[in-house]
Amino acid sequence: MPPTHVNGKICYIEMPAIDIARSAGFYKGVFGWTIRKHGDGSTAFDDTTGQVSGAWVLGRPPAAKPGLLFYIMVDSVAAAVDAVVAQGGEIVQPIGADAPEITARFRDPAGNVIGLYQQPA
Repeated sequence: MPPTHVNGKICYIEMPAIDIARSAGFYKGVFGWTIRKHGDGSTAFDDTTGQVSGAWVLGRPPAAKPGLLFYIMVDSVAAAVDAVVAQGGEIVQPIGADAPEITARFRDPAGNVIGLYQQPA
């Protein structure tokens, strides 16, 4: 199914990377993102909904401190935290810091800080 084209929708993200293959493997391993090649040979991704895509870019500093901070929705923040650590990421804000919201934050292999969010039951 093609992505929904709606005014105002976030549709594309460029993520700083140090090693594009490592970042691609991390996000595929943790979240199941689809990894693909653009026509120019750059490595791109599609999230699990197919609604948001993007690419990793070299030569940009990581978003190492939350300024613009985005969250990835997961079925279980606890399981995602375990997957992040198993794939070489670092937890920088544990579950419970934003209670009653179920969140955590991690640092990916390039140093970007990104949030995890679980919809309450």
